[in-house]
Amino acid sequence: MLARVPVEDTIAVVAAQPPTSNDPGGQKEDFGKSSPLGLLLLVLFFIAVFFLVRSMNKHLRKLPASFDEPEDRKDDTSKG
Repeated sequence: MLARVPVEDTIAVVAAQPPTSNDPGGQKEDFGKSSPLGLLLLVLFFIAVFFLVRSMNKHLRKLPASFDEPEDRKDDTSKG
């Protein structure tokens, strides 16, 4: 059976390579620049969200204001 180890007694060992002097850490000349493909993808997502919200609103309008049974129906079913 495994014993519980207190959090204070646990350690984490992380192996990482030291950065070299020639490596700018991923920040080359194209770092942080977006492409037209990214803009197109973002616009397509906005269009998809617009149509999903529109469809959801259509479905929500079809729902009744309350799911409770009307009072006259409750009286009819109790009479037997």
